[in-house]
Amino acid sequence: MASHNELGKIGEEIAAQYLMKHGYKILCRNFFFDKAELDIIAQKEEETVVIVEVKTRNSDFFGDPQSFVTPGKIKNLVKAANEYVVSNELDVEVRFDIIAVLKNQKTESVEHFINAFYHF
Repeated sequence: MASHNELGKIGEEIAAQYLMKHGYKILCRNFFFDKAELDIIAQKEEETVVIVEVKTRNSDFFGDPQSFVTPGKIKNLVKAANEYVVSNELDVEVRFDIIAVLKNQKTESVEHFINAFYHF
């Protein structure tokens, strides 16, 4: 596996642990639909499902990890989230969060952006 893929998996695990520590239940990880992957699907309140996009970097030299979520990526995330909700016959609100993980030998930081973007 390429090192950036390994870093991504490490970041997703850090994000999942962070969410559970903050009262979220992990419903699903790495849900694929069409061209999109939902990194983490979680729930804290019964009426809301949280789609979490995890962005992991080993440096913020090229910008903050969360700035790499493009409009095209958002479109694919929304489509995959809709499929998850429909295929599981859920009657819930959907919220989109980003968790930015900065991880290297000296640093490990997690930043959670709640309602990071809207899907309309």
